[in-house]
Amino acid sequence: MIRKIFWILLLVTFSFAKGNSQPFIKTSDLFRKHKENPHSGHLNIIQNPSIDTLISRYILVNKNLYDNFGYFGMEGFRIQIYLSSNINAREESAKVKVEFMNKFRDMKSYALFAQPVWYKIRVGDFRSRTEAYKSYLIISKEFPNSDLVRDFIYFPDLNKK
Repeated sequence: MIRKIFWILLLVTFSFAKGNSQPFIKTSDLFRKHKENPHSGHLNIIQNPSIDTLISRYILVNKNLYDNFGYFGMEGFRIQIYLSSNINAREESAKVKVEFMNKFRDMKSYALFAQPVWYKIRVGDFRSRTEAYKSYLIISKEFPNSDLVRDFIYFPDLNKK
């Protein structure tokens, strides 16, 4: 009986510790006043408290994405021009990547490996399917087995025309 109560208390303690370990960020923390500028104004934010919860969740999810992928980015689309698990897929994927780089010099290409033995070449960093489709139509003429796929992409340069 005492062991059972001990384990329940231990479980409850760790539950509270885990719940409190996640950072909670308020909207007012995001818009802090810089002390070096004496002429700055005062900002009052009147909003539903649940918005702070949503902002904290959003920041936590993006932090987890950085931890998993190792770079800052977002969910988007890429064009997959090569996918194979043949014995010589590694060499073929390298040839396809070089061929793509020679034909489309302004677009980035990424060589990927997925378990068990899938070699992939994906190109571009597109925020939406509509944005990717224009390039897909051009690329699919040169690489007929290409396909639009969801991927985690680098932040695209929005200043580039």
